[in-house]
Amino acid sequence: MRDGTWNPELPLPMTIREVRQETPAVKRFVLDGSLNAEPGQFVMVWLPGIDEKPFSLMNAQPVTLAVAEVGRFTRAMHRLGQGNRLWLRGPFGQGFTLEGRHLLLAAGGYGAAPLAFLARRAREEGRRVAVLVAARSRQHLLLVDEFRTLGCEVYTCTDDGSDGQPPRLAPQAVEELLTSLRPDALYACGPAGMLDALEALAREYHLPAQLSREAYMRCGIGVCGSCTCGDQLVCRDGPVFRIPG
Repeated sequence: MRDGTWNPELPLPMTIREVRQETPAVKRFVLDGSLNAEPGQFVMVWLPGIDEKPFSLMNAQPVTLAVAEVGRFTRAMHRLGQGNRLWLRGPFGQGFTLEGRHLLLAAGGYGAAPLAFLARRAREEGRRVAVLVAARSRQHLLLVDEFRTLGCEVYTCTDDGSDGQPPRLAPQAVEELLTSLRPDALYACGPAGMLDALEALAREYHLPAQLSREAYMRCGIGVCGSCTCGDQLVCRDGPVFRIPG
């Protein structure tokens, strides 16, 4: 448990309490510790002898991560089970800020993880939350049941139409929901192309938006410069960037 004496820049050991397969590529890891963190913030996870990588928080109390197997580090993560230990630094970065009473969340692929944390916080405050979960196919739709359990209105779209809806990309589905639901604010996390399209939509509809962007990060604290995005650093100035309405 983080307290006033803990330095977030030093690795904190935690033990895996539960591992759950969410999709063919994604596992949920529930740890035995908690952090004082805001939705949208991230942690650096260290596996000694392997590497250290950034992950958005799916929940902070207890710390919960959704990890997709995409490379050497995450393959090592997927081999871990209940009782294994890992080390965390953080939380780092700028998180989401809740605004408005009716929110639209757009999750592309693994981007569902930080938005589940945001949806939980918004529902606790009594806000209406609609969520679009997008993926390339039905079996890769992530955390749909989680959002429903939180009391969100859930919509899905897939590139191949295997969810029973006509094939379509996330920006097209979001524009349809902007027209039909008329939310107060848009929140999104997903691939860069999807976020660029949603930023353009937000500006066109004069809708406040907050977009969580990914980047290659090494230090997590704005020192190494590996996550430069224009004149900003994703780890320090993001990962959540605000688009004014």
